[in-house]
Amino acid sequence: MEGNTKQKQLSVLQFILSISIALFAFLWSLDLMTSTFHVIGNETVIKILSITSNPFISLFIGLFITAVIQSSSTSTSLIVAVVASGGMTLENAVPMIMGANIGTTLTSTIVSLSYITNNKEFKNAIATGVMHDFFNIMTVMILFPLEYYYHLLSKLSTSIASVFNLSTIPTKTGQVTSSGLFDFINSFLIDAIDYEIILVLIAGASLFASIKIISKIISKRMIGTSEERFQEVFFKHKLNSFGLGAMLTAGIQSSSITTSIIVPLGATGKIHLSKIFPYIVGANIGTTITALIAAFNKSEAAVSIALVHFLFNLIGTLIFLFIPYLKQLPIQYARKFGLMTMQYKVVGFFYILFVFFILPLALIFLNRL
Repeated sequence: MEGNTKQKQLSVLQFILSISIALFAFLWSLDLMTSTFHVIGNETVIKILSITSNPFISLFIGLFITAVIQSSSTSTSLIVAVVASGGMTLENAVPMIMGANIGTTLTSTIVSLSYITNNKEFKNAIATGVMHDFFNIMTVMILFPLEYYYHLLSKLSTSIASVFNLSTIPTKTGQVTSSGLFDFINSFLIDAIDYEIILVLIAGASLFASIKIISKIISKRMIGTSEERFQEVFFKHKLNSFGLGAMLTAGIQSSSITTSIIVPLGATGKIHLSKIFPYIVGANIGTTITALIAAFNKSEAAVSIALVHFLFNLIGTLIFLFIPYLKQLPIQYARKFGLMTMQYKVVGFFYILFVFFILPLALIFLNRL
């Protein structure tokens, strides 16, 4: 008995140590990236702004990048770092955040294609997978015009950051702040490495790896192998489902993982789409925690863009989870798409290629001509 207790204590200590190291690497990589973008200088900043000044292109850049790296947590953290360095304005970054929310849905959609050999399960799996897509796409369709014409999200997030003084170190626009914790390491690396692109690659690799490590450690600890208990306890009520999606994703820091693990349950029909939808919406809220952590001790603009990520998902939640008619739309269209894909299986593959790759790349390419 005593041996089991010691083993559990050791397991908890290992868990805390692993998470602490991964979190340290995450915060350091963000700080290094912010410092590096600041060092790169105005010429590169102008090039970045020339691409992202078009809000439509910015939207699809965010979509494409997130679809490729399959982590909205990573892409939004990168956007926070660029905004904190002064390399991008808040208004130009908002559409990119919206695109990142769509791009992160690719994983669950791809997972759903693995059920292609069983028509009934394939229909349910596709419906479960694309429901996340449709929720984010519909939210973008509502909020993108409001941001484009009235700057709704950027103004709202700036007001909240200003009123509550969420930026602990006030800065001028484009000025980078540092917590001081990583100053020595970053100064050494910037002085020792002459090529800024190498510094960006180091920071990017560390950022991506740290998020993946945190995701793997926490998902193994929180989810475990008890799938039956997992569904019985948490999917009885809408709020339970929503809370599970939010808390699980906040811990794992990957909505791609938390929405993908629900696909098998949806495919087999053990959980209906109406119960899965609040879980997916909750996952969208939970994934915003990373950007808020990334913005800690950065400029007010960085805090504002992190709040944009949260507000985008919060407003989408309020619209599609509580308004009577609208809350059925993502579920209804997901079901229809699942039925169509069951009849014409090529539709699912074409949808993925077109929405996540062909359309974004085509628009980005045409904009550069």
